[in-house]
Amino acid sequence: MQPSLELRVLRYFVTVAEELHFGRAATRLHIAQPSLSVQIRNLERSLNTPLFNRTSRGVTLTPAGEVLVAAEAAASLTRQAGREPGRKLVVGFQANAAAELTRAVLAAYRQSNPAVQIEMRSYPFSDPTAGLADGSADVAFIRPPVPHFKELRTRALFAEPRVLVVSDASELATRSSVRIEELLNEPFIARNAPKLWREFWLATDARHNHPPVIGSEVSTVDECFEAILSQQGIAFTQASTQRFYSRPGLAFVPVIGLAPSTVSVAWRQDNEHRAARAFVQTAQSTALGTSLPRATRAI
Repeated sequence: MQPSLELRVLRYFVTVAEELHFGRAATRLHIAQPSLSVQIRNLERSLNTPLFNRTSRGVTLTPAGEVLVAAEAAASLTRQAGREPGRKLVVGFQANAAAELTRAVLAAYRQSNPAVQIEMRSYPFSDPTAGLADGSADVAFIRPPVPHFKELRTRALFAEPRVLVVSDASELATRSSVRIEELLNEPFIARNAPKLWREFWLATDARHNHPPVIGSEVSTVDECFEAILSQQGIAFTQASTQRFYSRPGLAFVPVIGLAPSTVSVAWRQDNEHRAARAFVQTAQSTALGTSLPRATRAI
């Protein structure tokens, strides 16, 4: 397939992916629907994989189709971002950001956008938007739920379990797993954060109207661990915390029946910089194409 033809067929594919309807896509492209269908079939044969599910109820993307959409969008935005030499991109994050995926996303982005300078900027629990709310970050790795503001946009990357962190001197440290009902009278370390995020990490919605007992309030992961080690309370955290922050004196215990934590890449809709939009697309395509650690679920 010649390069010019490949670009044209990819444009056909993207249009069908946007419309999820071959007739409407053909109208937009000003070509006959049978010709469009043949071109997409040829593309699928060249890639040796179906890109669309075609049923009597409509057209949907296959997982391979979703990967190609993300990759093509990332490539398009990368070409545009390359025309912004010297651009600095501030990426906000908390704790371990997007865990193991962080390094893969940054490597892919730097390879495609060598002229863009990336600054990773850490934020305390008090700002779960990791700099997006006040505009100090261009994009961010966040963990919803976060306080809503109309400019905020997110794309989920993966989900991972929430686990319990306790002092290894606690009886709970010997358990293979626990249920939230067994922890209702235990003092918890609360995050100094907006109510919505604070309550998520206290698992308030799973306590059946039983208010949490607060042993201490903290602003960072390190403060949280120090409070646990001094036996002021226990806390929930994401499972990847054990891989990135494990230290002597702490134990991590699986929790049965607790909803997972989702990691998203987020940006402000009013941020017009192409470098930021290219980062979002790179994060999505990297998440789709990366093998994540066990117990982590890609989205």
